[in-house]
Amino acid sequence: MDLLKTLVEKGLRRELPTREEALAVLATSDDELLDVVAAAGKVRREWFGRRVKLNYLVNLKSGLCPEDCSYCSQRLGSTAEILKYTWLKPDEASKAAAAGVAGGAKRVCLVASGRGPTDRDVDRVSRTIEAIKEQNEGVEVCACLGLLSDGQAERLRAAGADAYNHNLNTSEGTYGDITTTHTYADRVETVRQAQTAGLSACSGLIAGMGESDADLVDVVFSLRELDPDSVPVNFLIPFEGTPLAKEWNLTPQRCLRILAMTRFVCPDVEVRLAGGREVHLRSMQPLALHLVNSIFLGDYLTSEGQEGRADLEMIADAGFEVEGADTTTLPEHRGGCAPCGGGETAPAAGAEIPPARTDLVAVRRRGAGTDLAPNA
Repeated sequence: MDLLKTLVEKGLRRELPTREEALAVLATSDDELLDVVAAAGKVRREWFGRRVKLNYLVNLKSGLCPEDCSYCSQRLGSTAEILKYTWLKPDEASKAAAAGVAGGAKRVCLVASGRGPTDRDVDRVSRTIEAIKEQNEGVEVCACLGLLSDGQAERLRAAGADAYNHNLNTSEGTYGDITTTHTYADRVETVRQAQTAGLSACSGLIAGMGESDADLVDVVFSLRELDPDSVPVNFLIPFEGTPLAKEWNLTPQRCLRILAMTRFVCPDVEVRLAGGREVHLRSMQPLALHLVNSIFLGDYLTSEGQEGRADLEMIADAGFEVEGADTTTLPEHRGGCAPCGGGETAPAAGAEIPPARTDLVAVRRRGAGTDLAPNA
């Protein structure tokens, strides 16, 4: 397809596609899907090789949020049967973070429900960051605490935070349909405050909320303009007890097209496969690794994710490798390592080959020749 050739060339030059080109990616047919994945995969490998960065969420304070974000199980008025608890103590959060680091996570994301932190909350989170950094040498810490007030980003940076997450979630034109207790402009301002304070900005979207293709392109183009270092792509988890509980709009194929479009528009940033991947991509998750260079390991804020070991096996089976703590994620022109050159990643000298999964071989004890029902 001429479209895909053009998009690859633009991605390798870090050139912005046109809106029409981005929309065309979302409009491709299922027959063209593997071609789309292969094309976006070339761009992904140029800037990130075959590395996959692992991130781990720690929910510092769950539920009882005064905001009315329609997608969120922690929102005002939610009847979703989620865990609800107040702030974790620094040692509790550090223990939770250590589990993720032990599983291979390079970044720990500290999240708290609410409109935004008070100054006392910032003090509390600062102590938590310090505790995590003290126990886990070299780990990156990203805070996600809602809307920031003046000076709070600088205080988090001084405490050792490396990044701040605040997602745009959807297009500016449809934001008021999703949330009424704050504005799209509020979110943009918080991301800019984080950048000004020297924090690495992390801002992404949620797909599957009933938005149009044009809305998806709008928000991804807005993210490109905002220029965060990482862009998490979430797929709506329609929790019972929330206004969007009936919004089951995604297929694995559509998810892959959304990820590919995001990669073409944001070729050299950390595109992270975030919440909802297990729900909507299902057995197609390994294909998504050709588009993203980052995933969350294990569970999410209020929902359970794929088992961590299964994540690691998926990465290895798909021919990718977990990004090490001594490797800088971003390419050189974004302040990281030199461009990865699009090549295959060869095993390091002396690296161990993963053992064969002999535990997957099980003798059949059901079906023909037995009194038990077959596995069908």
